[in-house]
Amino acid sequence: MTDIDKAIASQLENIQKRSGKTLAQLQAFVRKSGLGKHGEIRDLLKRELGMGHGDANLIAAEYLKDAAGPAPSGGDVLDEIYSGAKAELRPIHEAVMGAIEKLGAFEIAPKKGYVSLRRKKQFAMLGPGTKGRVELGLNMKGVAATERLIAQPAGGMCQYKVFLTKKDEVDNEMIGWITTAFESAGS
Repeated sequence: MTDIDKAIASQLENIQKRSGKTLAQLQAFVRKSGLGKHGEIRDLLKRELGMGHGDANLIAAEYLKDAAGPAPSGGDVLDEIYSGAKAELRPIHEAVMGAIEKLGAFEIAPKKGYVSLRRKKQFAMLGPGTKGRVELGLNMKGVAATERLIAQPAGGMCQYKVFLTKKDEVDNEMIGWITTAFESAGS
């Protein structure tokens, strides 16, 4: 069990003690509401059960994770994302993740074609893109766009994108951008 898994287990135990409800009872409460979006569930738990933001956020995430069931094909989600012609891009993904893991604790939320990386809020998205490259989306403000750090239109999921075609592009400049996004996403 990783340190993150231990911290989550400890927080879940504390939530159950504070609320006087088991995890199964909390999940039944959420299920009965019929809500299916993370923010709606979190807000319901805060409003109806008086939970703090962090506790409600974790219960919502755990509920949705359980409701979604196991990862595709029961295997590693990255095996699904980086299959076929995209398999050659996985080493780039692993290099980016290796750099991010050195920054501290964060959550990985697998999606259909990429992974969302979160702290208090999403700070990055990572996955195979078009044209044989990996796309790294970053959420941060106050950083000047460059030829490599491409500003995205307002209202999108990320403010910037970086396109990677080889592992050595995971360099100090890119790690600096990731660090800015990581730190701006809270703890």
